[in-house]
Amino acid sequence: MKILLAPDKFKGSLTASEVCAAMAEGILLANPTAEVLSVPMADGGEGTADVLTQVTQGVWHTLTVQGPLGHPVEAGYGISGDGKTAFIEMAQASGLRLLQLAELDPFQANTFGTGELIAHAIQQGVERIVLGIGGSATNDAGTGMAAALGWQFLDQSGQPLRPCGGNLGEIQTIIPPESAWKGTVEVACDVTNPLVGPQGATYIYGPQKGAKPADLPRLDAGMKHWAKVVYNQFAIDLADMPGAGAAGGLGAGAVLFLKGRLTEGVNLLMKDTQLAEKMAGVDLVFTGEGRIDNQTLQGKLIAGITRLAGERGIPVVALCGSLQLKPDELVELGLTSAFSIMPGPASLEEAIANAADYMKRASFQVMRVLTL
Repeated sequence: MKILLAPDKFKGSLTASEVCAAMAEGILLANPTAEVLSVPMADGGEGTADVLTQVTQGVWHTLTVQGPLGHPVEAGYGISGDGKTAFIEMAQASGLRLLQLAELDPFQANTFGTGELIAHAIQQGVERIVLGIGGSATNDAGTGMAAALGWQFLDQSGQPLRPCGGNLGEIQTIIPPESAWKGTVEVACDVTNPLVGPQGATYIYGPQKGAKPADLPRLDAGMKHWAKVVYNQFAIDLADMPGAGAAGGLGAGAVLFLKGRLTEGVNLLMKDTQLAEKMAGVDLVFTGEGRIDNQTLQGKLIAGITRLAGERGIPVVALCGSLQLKPDELVELGLTSAFSIMPGPASLEEAIANAADYMKRASFQVMRVLTL
């Protein structure tokens, strides 16, 4: 029996690679002759760069860059084994995870550190960048990233502005760098929000980045002004573009400053991991994530895996920490079956500490049933 493992991380406890290792241990304990192929997955957000670096036998680079508020932070990114593709997550340098609740400031935070990661990758000679843009602490439309790559933003007097959400409304002129990198950029973007308006970057995501209700009109007005300047200078209409509002407008910034293409993160992952090709000859797929619930129905990772497997007539079993979907919902998702790995009541701390062992046990039990 050939089994493909394609799980997401269990956030806070196991990486996708660790999930694969525990699954494989349990499966082989139940069926020592099984052929197990591990393909750790991600949804385009946190962990994506690590997964893609590993699957391409790449190298991880760590450097000191500016955090969201300009303080130095350690951030990393990966380069594929062939040296052609860089895997970058903006959350590494410009993410919410880098700030305490009291520090959140969508007026001052920017994406300069993300631009520094991109600049470093370009210096290594990459030809392609995969950029994940989830988890941002910023609302600067990617102007900070652009500044790190040589773009300038001038006010009405021709004076340079610090790129940040609070200064977008002051920008009158955008000056591109003298020379631009010629590579391609694919942006893992799983939201369809436009840049401005009630469903845009500011109103939908601004509050989680520290924006108070009274701040939202001002921040959104700055974003609208910036979009108008972009249209007047470059004839690119970003205001209503689906996905432009992702990551505080970094979706729009990636399109303008990097000539990036916005695409679903899961599709990028499945392409770069060659998941479809690796399903050849597979009899069963194991997947999973920390919680399978209504958000899973709206998500794309497990749905993408079940779609690929379904086209090939391969059953898919999911293992998770918490299973909250009804049987008909599991069928809708395309899963053959799903199981919680929890052996009994436990505290969150116990569940996290024992997640690998629970995963091994659950995988063993599923395989024991299947081998009957």
